[in-house]
Amino acid sequence: MEPDHLYTARLELSAPTTADIASIHAACQDADLQRYTTVPSPYLLEDAVRFVELTGEWWADGTQPTWAIRCDGRLAGMIGLAKLDSGAPEIGYWVARESRQQRVAVEAAAAVIDWAFAEDRPAVERIEWRAVVGNIGSARIARRLGFRYEGLLRHAHINSLGRADLWIGGLLRNDDRTAQDWPLALG
Repeated sequence: MEPDHLYTARLELSAPTTADIASIHAACQDADLQRYTTVPSPYLLEDAVRFVELTGEWWADGTQPTWAIRCDGRLAGMIGLAKLDSGAPEIGYWVARESRQQRVAVEAAAAVIDWAFAEDRPAVERIEWRAVVGNIGSARIARRLGFRYEGLLRHAHINSLGRADLWIGGLLRNDDRTAQDWPLALG
């Protein structure tokens, strides 16, 4: 599968390239990214090189489409859809610290959701969202996108820092994508 380019009013989403390696490495030094995602800690330059290589492989075999989020020509974050054992893809994203609080993730995720639920991809009926408990920023984004809060997965997140509980939400192809009320105190 060839990488698809997606465009929004402010953003370009395209496959990460070797030109992004330094920016990916710099962004992944953020302790919050290391805590709330599966990026290694410490995050080495070699990790960024391998990540870019992997994204090319994922696009080639169609298993995990992953886009670099670009705003004004610079890397603002990453977003992708990972296949789960359930068959539903999980949306995952991170935004570089300097691009947060600008609705970059909401805009990029809406484009990826539209792509996943497009008529030519009828097999995608559900997208899952998961976040480490306490990742309020990610939860606010998912809620704005229309994800329904579905519960807690105990000790389901594993990264180089250990295990953590996860919040889980889901969005179905025909769901209303307006912001949802959740039973969490997200402020």
